[in-house]
Amino acid sequence: MLRIITSRTAGQQFAASLTAVRNTRFQHGSASSSPSHKKMLGVAAGLFAGAALLNDQAFCDSKDDKIRKLEQRVQELQEKMKVQFDVAETTGQGDAIFSWDKGLTDCFPSDAKPFERDMHGGFNEDEETGIVYTGIPGYGLCAISPDLKTWKRIGTDERLKANIHGIVIFKHKGVTNIAVAQNTEARILIIGLDGKVKQQLDQPVGGEFNFAEANAYYSEAPSQQRPQAAPPTPSFACTDVTFLDGKLYVVTGYCPGDFVLTASEENGVWKWGPIAWGGKGKAPGKFQTAHGIFAYDGNIFVANREAHQVVEFTKDGHLVRCLPDIPYTARICNVARADNYFVMNELAPITSHPSKTASIYAHSGERLLSNIQPGTLGIPVLKHIHHTWPHYVTDKKTGERTLYLLVHGWSDGKYAVLKHEPHGKPSVPLMERK
Repeated sequence: MLRIITSRTAGQQFAASLTAVRNTRFQHGSASSSPSHKKMLGVAAGLFAGAALLNDQAFCDSKDDKIRKLEQRVQELQEKMKVQFDVAETTGQGDAIFSWDKGLTDCFPSDAKPFERDMHGGFNEDEETGIVYTGIPGYGLCAISPDLKTWKRIGTDERLKANIHGIVIFKHKGVTNIAVAQNTEARILIIGLDGKVKQQLDQPVGGEFNFAEANAYYSEAPSQQRPQAAPPTPSFACTDVTFLDGKLYVVTGYCPGDFVLTASEENGVWKWGPIAWGGKGKAPGKFQTAHGIFAYDGNIFVANREAHQVVEFTKDGHLVRCLPDIPYTARICNVARADNYFVMNELAPITSHPSKTASIYAHSGERLLSNIQPGTLGIPVLKHIHHTWPHYVTDKKTGERTLYLLVHGWSDGKYAVLKHEPHGKPSVPLMERK
């Protein structure tokens, strides 16, 4: 038989918890029909059942022991509810506090919804027009209007429906083009703004670079054999691409040849070489999954994912530094730049933290400025983050610029838009400096 809870404090905590659950509303539907709400009611019921059970188990204990055990259990369950179900209006600290812009998120094209879960790429934009570009596997290459309200699919080439893992918009000799890295197809495509594919750049053959390790790797790669029934390992899997001073820079982190490779244009044709560096390893300048690459201020920044690093190089491949103050064990996927800070994201939540999604970080280049937790904003599905891109929308009447973060999810992917809140309430970061 269930007995009356003897602790006034525990009873009050339970009542408060149940009231919080009853009053919770989610943006995607009524609380009564929401799966999250039903789960919360289940946890609240667990609070009561657990409290009663503890009261039974502690029947032979003293009254003080029963009260202490009951209050401890209620507190533990309250903390679990807080981590799993609390929805905040804002997240982040300092000058990098953001909210979820559900309206702009919902501008994602309805006919692309069946393909959203396969998203495994990123964003880039044309600096002159403000148009943002991205790829959706199975759907194609998309252009997003500068106000982020209108999506348009461009190009009819079937190759554009393969995964676009990395992308850059670049202007070379007065002509603006798009370069995309397609990891599963082992190629770089050079594309016009009309969506027409101009050139396909396939795996190097060796001898193109001033880096012996890369030349040896690619000259041997075609002849490598694998044991019967062993899973194939790609010898060339490009993960991202950027542009600087007339050259394309490509990272190949999804294969044993973990390099930065360059390509240069000759007589209208892009060819591999001459610069390359890196290779798989733990020594300085080596990579453990060079996943993202970004050009800024004349240098090249590489997201060395499994080494939990962002590494800065000169454009010729000389190591400058590893950015300091990167969160411990954060698997940084990509790097971009807002006006005042770098924006980078980890692939998955750090296992030692009670976070519901991977984090987005604002970083000055010298220190971490903000830990942005999209999972606290009530965004459904989103857990893993593959790429985050900062984009400014300009008000045509006032000229005021508002910063948004475009989020490209992965593993049951999700598109989401976060809005900068200059006067938003800061959240508590899920980490501390040692």
